Amino acid sequence: MKVKLEYGRVGLEADVPDNGNVRTLAYKDAPPLADPDACLRAVLTAPNGAPPLAELAKGKQDACIVICDITRPVPNELILRPTLEILEAAGIPRDKIVILNATGLHRPNHGAELVEMVGQHIVDNYRIENHDGENRDEHVHLGTSPNGVPIWIDRRYVEADLKITVGLIEPHFMAGFSGGRKLICPGIAYIDTIRAWHSPRFLEHENATMGCLVDNPVHFENTSIAQTAGCDFIINVVIDAHRHPLKFVAGDMIAAFEEGVEFVRSVVVDTLDKPADIVLTSSAGYPLDTTFYQSVKAMVAAAKVVKKGGTIIVAASLSEGIGSPPFTSLFSKYDNLNDFMTAILDPECFTMDQWQLEELAKAARQAKIVMVSDGIPAERLSQLFVVPAASVEAAIESALAEHGADASIAVIPKGPYVLAQLA
Repeated sequence: MKVKLEYGRVGLEADVPDNGNVRTLAYKDAPPLADPDACLRAVLTAPNGAPPLAELAKGKQDACIVICDITRPVPNELILRPTLEILEAAGIPRDKIVILNATGLHRPNHGAELVEMVGQHIVDNYRIENHDGENRDEHVHLGTSPNGVPIWIDRRYVEADLKITVGLIEPHFMAGFSGGRKLICPGIAYIDTIRAWHSPRFLEHENATMGCLVDNPVHFENTSIAQTAGCDFIINVVIDAHRHPLKFVAGDMIAAFEEGVEFVRSVVVDTLDKPADIVLTSSAGYPLDTTFYQSVKAMVAAAKVVKKGGTIIVAASLSEGIGSPPFTSLFSKYDNLNDFMTAILDPECFTMDQWQLEELAKAARQAKIVMVSDGIPAERLSQLFVVPAASVEAAIESALAEHGADASIAVIPKGPYVLAQLA
């Protein structure tokens, strides 16, 4: 049988042997919004747990609107146009509005990438600035979280008269779900905050995982940090498998986020009766599959439904390589994942982006990870604690040889955007 995986910008078609034990995990059918602009304007006028945006904006001297960076397929232009109209109509001058790109510790976005993110009109007419998580002078210290995380948040946001965040709600492999509070932490936080929030102290907790908010210390911490920083209004979107808007939520940071999460669960959860021997998945295509760093999310998502000792096959373009220099350096610094995990349990041991390798280690404890990509040579992939394969077909053939011709196979074409669970 043929399956099409999200891969790069065009997808990847692959042949999967139909041995009678193949199951595809996918989004549930949900109609996209017939008139997204009208639906968005409706929630801006009648938000959840907060006054209408126009009312909030009255009398404000300036505004900071935080948006996701290019690694998230947020329809920013669709959301920003009416939002900016409302702010200006309420009396906030255009030159007093800053759109802050929440890069966390990712690289900044410029030029054509910004146009792709927000559209040419907004690039030409509004001030857009990148967060720099390594520049302490651009942050304000707001104290310490209940669990001892130092709170440093971007000064442009903290000092803004009106604080707005724009995001996407989807499953997240550490925080349960993205969106809401995550725009603030890690989105516009300083490295000291992100380092503590991403530490093994929180990440090794059994509830720090996809789809889980209850007793999830990662979710608790970034919610606490975001509340300390303050947020007047969030605008979040839920998208379908084709990245069309399914629902907008807006208003109070917690109430609107929880409304969005409830809807997301109704769409993205799919289940298996028992763990699969083999899971074939993707890194959700562009822009999430451009780096090996981002592809780890697919591994972690697949690990939830693969049997212990099974095989996870990930197809990702990796068109931009491995990831940041600090993340890349980890693969030459440690001979194996056990050595790495032992090292990072020492609080004095720290390399930026180490948390992503920690998540890879979690997945690798569950199953063998096989990588299919034309973006990184096989020889280099083999140095990244994964097994390279020339094609999806070759990877499946090898896995069937290991697990048996009648091995069960789960296929997740949309990768980590689907919340795969066991029944």
